[in-house]
Amino acid sequence: MATAKKGCTKSRGLRFSAEPPENEVPSHVHFDDKLHDSVVMVTQEDDGNFMVKVGFLKTQHRYEIVFTLPEVPALGRAVCPAPIPSPHLRITNITPEPNGALKVTCEYMAQQEGVLCEEALLLSETNEEVCVRVKVHARVMDRHQGTPMLLDGVRCIGVDLEYDSEHSDWQGFD
Repeated sequence: MATAKKGCTKSRGLRFSAEPPENEVPSHVHFDDKLHDSVVMVTQEDDGNFMVKVGFLKTQHRYEIVFTLPEVPALGRAVCPAPIPSPHLRITNITPEPNGALKVTCEYMAQQEGVLCEEALLLSETNEEVCVRVKVHARVMDRHQGTPMLLDGVRCIGVDLEYDSEHSDWQGFD
């Protein structure tokens, strides 16, 4: 085992040269101007439908999710959600933006752990033959795994804890 001598002031350090050696490729970290790690991601699929990635959520929590869909000319500006009930995803508001995009607000209830996909349909109010499917993808953590850092556009609006013995402080009397 090596031991240091008392009073020894010799130190070692690293030196970084401005230029790498001739046979070495320079390495550096490059970040894009727009980082997408902290915002809800909306991508249009080949079939014209949309995938919305909302990041990590926590089971038994209710979230408000706000995202913007790019303009879909066939859908128009008068849009409503399909009256298909979904127990976990509910569109609460659709607002047309000046540039033709649609700002969508929905509520999502994360019920179980895992990678989940919930779907909603947006219907044109002017052309009943046109609809767009929106798939909301979330990675849902168990309630015991900590608290996720929410993306911009995602906000926790409530907790729905069902009664079970883990949540009760009641100890009872014998």
